[in-house]
Parts: sequence; structure tokens; C-alpha cells
Amino acid sequence: MNFIDTNILVYAAEPGDWNRSIAAQVIDAGGIVSVQVLNELANVLRSKKRLDWNEVVEALDLVIDLLDVAPVALDTHKLAIDLARRYGIHIYDANILAAALLADCDTLYSEDMQNGLLVEGRLRVVNPFA
Repeated sequence: MNFIDTNILVYAAEPGDWNRSIAAQVIDAGGIVSVQVLNELANVLRSKKRLDWNEVVEALDLVIDLLDVAPVALDTHKLAIDLARRYGIHIYDANILAAALLADCDTLYSEDMQNGLLVEGRLRVVNPFA
């Protein structure tokens, strides 16, 4: 199962961006996002892309229709703290990794993390744009 990080969704929404078709292929293959990813996407669409709230909600609803959504719970937080400590990564990236691990994903598509990183011996970070 694939887990999809926020940056992939942002590229998919960028008309004319050369990464858009790659991002769309990743999303079309299906996968999981977390509530954190949805929140990050809402933030980017509002603050950087300057979309109004109706457009943001439409984009979020599309993602929710296309992909499964994993909750972020206390177990996610506890695992994220452990991962951040052991791998020396930012807590927000660790939360993405934790959500992917708890959802039993084997691939995390992300541009933000180290391409090829193997986490816990079972989750591989893949930068689809590399």
C-alpha cells in the first residue's frame, strides 16, 4: 500500500507544472493520506496558493474521494516521537512516517524526505520526481 505526502497532492493541483503528471500517476495508483496531510494541504492551498475556502474544501473533498484517510491518534504521536528521535527527523515528517507505518504501507511517496530511506525495515521513502 502507498502513502502519499502533501507535496505530491500540491503538485497534482498545479496546472502547467512539469511534476503534475507524475503526481497524478501516483494518486491514480491509489493509497492513503493522513488527516495531517489534509491539514497541510489546506494550509498550502490557503496560504501559498491563495485559494478561497470553497476551493480548498473542493480540493480536500476530491482527495478524500480518491484516497483512503488514516486518522492521527495518540499511537501515531507516540510512534512519531520515537521515529524523530531515532532517525533525527523533523516531528512533522515523523508523523507522516508513523501514520504510514500504522496503516501498513510499504511505500511513502514524498519529495521532502530522503529518497530510498528504509524506515523500520518495511517502509521505503520514494521521491517520484527523482
